[in-house]
Amino acid sequence: MINLTINGKAITAPEGSTILEAARANGIDIPTLCYDKAVEVYGACGLCVVEAEGIPKLLRSCSAKVMEGMVVNTESDRVVRSRKIAMELLMSAHDGDCVAPCQLNCPARTDCQGYVGLIANGEYDAALKLIKSKISLPASIGRVCPHPCEKACRRQNVEEPINIAQLKAFAADMDLKAESYIPECQESTGKKVAVIGGGPAGLTAAYYLTIMGHSVTVYDMMEKMGGMLRYGIPQYRLPKEVLDKEIAIIEKTGVKLVNGKKLGVDFTIKSLKEENDAVIVAVGAWKSSSMRTPGEELEGVYGGIDFLRGVIKGNPPEIGERVVICGGGNTAMDACRTAVRLGAKEVYVVYRRTRNEMPADKLEIDEAEEEGVIYKFLTNPISFNGEDGKVKSITLQIMELGEPDASGRRRPVPVEGKTEEIAVDSVILAIGQKLVQGDVAELKLNERGNIEADPDFFTTDLEGVFAIGDATNRGASIAIEAIGEADRCAKAVDAYLNNQALDTRVPYISKRDEKTIDYSDREKQSRVNPKVLAPEVRNKSFDEVSLGFTEEEAKAEASRCLECGCREYYKCKLLKVAQRYDIDPSRFAGEMPQKYSHDENAFIERNTAKCILCGLCVRSCREVMDIHALGLLGRGFKTDVSPAFSLPLDQTKCNNCGLCVQLCPTGSLTEKANLVKQVPLNEVYTEEFVEIDGKKASVMVSRYNGRVLRVIPNDDLSRNSGLSRDELKALL
Repeated sequence: MINLTINGKAITAPEGSTILEAARANGIDIPTLCYDKAVEVYGACGLCVVEAEGIPKLLRSCSAKVMEGMVVNTESDRVVRSRKIAMELLMSAHDGDCVAPCQLNCPARTDCQGYVGLIANGEYDAALKLIKSKISLPASIGRVCPHPCEKACRRQNVEEPINIAQLKAFAADMDLKAESYIPECQESTGKKVAVIGGGPAGLTAAYYLTIMGHSVTVYDMMEKMGGMLRYGIPQYRLPKEVLDKEIAIIEKTGVKLVNGKKLGVDFTIKSLKEENDAVIVAVGAWKSSSMRTPGEELEGVYGGIDFLRGVIKGNPPEIGERVVICGGGNTAMDACRTAVRLGAKEVYVVYRRTRNEMPADKLEIDEAEEEGVIYKFLTNPISFNGEDGKVKSITLQIMELGEPDASGRRRPVPVEGKTEEIAVDSVILAIGQKLVQGDVAELKLNERGNIEADPDFFTTDLEGVFAIGDATNRGASIAIEAIGEADRCAKAVDAYLNNQALDTRVPYISKRDEKTIDYSDREKQSRVNPKVLAPEVRNKSFDEVSLGFTEEEAKAEASRCLECGCREYYKCKLLKVAQRYDIDPSRFAGEMPQKYSHDENAFIERNTAKCILCGLCVRSCREVMDIHALGLLGRGFKTDVSPAFSLPLDQTKCNNCGLCVQLCPTGSLTEKANLVKQVPLNEVYTEEFVEIDGKKASVMVSRYNGRVLRVIPNDDLSRNSGLSRDELKALL
C-alpha cells in the first residue's frame, strides 16, 4: 500500500493505482468526462488534472500513478483555472439545449416540455405532479396566464407555438375530477411561519413551506382566499369553483387559512413576528393607478381593479350604456368584456398605440372584438368632461407612432391639433395597479413606493420578515411571476429557519444559437385550441368561455412539441462539470464544427452537435464489444464520431447493445424518443448476477418486447468485484 495525501487528507492506496482511483476510493471527486474503468485510459478531456507538490506540470489523474509520500491538491487555483479553460473549450463547440426555451421563459421555471410530453403519452397524473412541483394553482393559472412560455416556443418557427397554458389547465382539471393529488409533507420542523396575503404568491409560499414540514398560517383581509385570482379576474375566464377546489387542496396539505383579518387593523408585521419564526408579506397591489388626467374625480370614472372587484363581489357599479376603457393590457380586456356582459351597448377600448403593440393576450383582444368591443387605437385621453359632477364625455388626443422607447415599442406622439370627443356614461381606467402603502408602513419602501426586498433572498429591513409579489420592488406583474417568486422565497425561508446558507448562483446551461436551427424537415401541424362558447352566447353571461381540451385534443396538441430540451439533462455528466465552475464559453466562440444528424436506427439516436470527442463510445465499442461500429473521422477541429464511410448504424455491425449510450457523457448518444416513451428507463433495466472464476459481478439487463437490448456492468457493484478489463469484456 502507498501512503499519500490528497487535499490534506492522509490516505492509502494499492500500489499501481492511479490518483483518480485513489481519490474516488476515499470519497474525493475529481471530474472527468473521458474515463471509464471498462476501457483503456485515454485522457482526452483534460478535466482530471491535479497538482502534486514537487512536480512542475499538472498531472492527469486518470493515468498518473500514486507515489509514496505524494501530496496532491485536486482543487488548487491552478487546477481550477485549467479545468475552466478545458470546459470552456468543450462547451464552445457543444451545440445543444440543456433546457427548453419555454421552461427558461417561464417565471416559475416550470418544466413545460416535461409535462407536455407526459400528456402526449397519456400520463396525466405524472404531468400534474410535475406541474405542481412549481405551481400550486395550475388549473387557475392555466386559464389566466399570459403564457410567456409560449412566446419562446420554437414550434412557432414551424407554424404556431404549443398551447402550453391550456395543456396545464387540462392536466389540472383531470386531477380535480379525480381523487386530487395531495403531496406528502416532510416531518414537522416545529417552526411557525405567518403569511400575510392569500393571493397566488402567499398561497404558493404557504403550500411549499408546509410540504417542507413547517407550520404555516395565511392571513387575508378578504372574505375568501385567492387575492387577484378571485377578485381581479372575471368568472368567465376563471370560474371561482375551480379556484375554490385548488385552495381546498392547499388547505388539505396542512396550511391554516384565516380570512377577514387586515394588516394594520387586526395585527402588525411585528406582532406576527413575535408569534412566529418567520413572516412573509404578500399583500399584493390593490389600488388602481391614476392617469393624472383632468376629470378623474368625476362620478362614473372607476379604477379597473375596483370595477372588477365590485362585479365579482356582486356589487357592480352603474356603468350605463356607453363605456370607455382606457388601457391595453389584460385588465383592460377583462374590464371591457365584463362591461359587455353587464349590458353596455357601446364599449370602447382606447389605447395610445396600435393593436400590434397591445400587451394584452391576442386571444383576449380577438375574443373581445367578437363580443362587440370597439377599439380606438392611437388615441389617448386628455380630459374627462363632466356635468353636475358626473362624467359625460371623454376627449381623446389623436396619436401617431414615433421612435421606439425603452420597451422596444414605438413611442406614441400627439398629432398636433387633432382630437376626438366621445359621449360616455362611465370610464374605466385599466392602466395598472399599485401597493396601498399605508398597509406596510412598518417596512422600508423603495423610490417606486413598493416594499424593498432582496431579489435573491426576499428579505426586508426587518429580521425574519420576507416580502414577495406585486407589493415589492418593480410592482405589479403577472400571477406566474408572483408564483415563481413564492417558490424561491419558500426555499429562502426554509434555509433561514434551518440556519443554512442558500446558493442563489444561476448555474450554467448550454443554449443553441436560434439563428442556426433548421426547421425545414418539420411537418406543419395546425395548433389545437379548445372550443369556446359562441360570441352571441358568451357575451350575455359569465359562464366560462373556454370549454377546455378533450383527451384526444390534448394528446394531439402535446404531440406537436419539438422536445427542444435535452432528455439527458438530469444525468448529463458534461453539465454537472460545467455547473461546478463559473465558466464563460463565449471567450472561445467560433463556428460550430458539427451538425445535427439523424440516423436510421430503431434504438439509438446520434446527435453529433453535442459530441465533445471524449472517445468513450468508440473505445467501448472496440475494446469491450469488439464490434468497431464507430470511429473518429476527419482531422483537427472538424473531427467527427461516425460509422465507417458515414454509414447509418443499421448498416454496420452495431447490435444495439447500448453501451455507447450508457457511457456517453453529453447526450450525444441517446435512446430513441419513441423507445423512451414506450419503455421508461426506470422500468426496463433489471439487475442480474453472473460469476467469472468464482467472482460475482452485477450487470444491468435491458429488454424490450422480449428482446435483450443491452447488458452493461453495474457501475457500483461490478467495478468493486475485482474483475479485470478482459474479464469485463468476457462478461459482456
